[in-house]
Amino acid sequence: MYRAEIIANQSVQDDIVEILEEYIPEILYTIIPLVNGRGKKDYKLGSSTWPENNFVLISYIEDSRREIVEKIIASVKQNFPDEGIKLFFVKAEDGII
Repeated sequence: MYRAEIIANQSVQDDIVEILEEYIPEILYTIIPLVNGRGKKDYKLGSSTWPENNFVLISYIEDSRREIVEKIIASVKQNFPDEGIKLFFVKAEDGII
């Protein structure tokens, strides 16, 4: 099992959620809707100087679903190449409780 973390511009949030739910109907996730920070290209601080914001989507993915999540995010990045979309995986264990 993996913890998938998707950090992206808020402008693509609906696109990412929609395609994840289309290809992985049973997906469970948590969204942190307002995330500020600095990426490689620019800042997303929600200020008058840097007005954009990011969001974070966190989901625990079975090993067999990792490749499909990678392909989904790659396709969204291809459609929105300037929006700053990142995907990270961390190996996770099933919860005890």
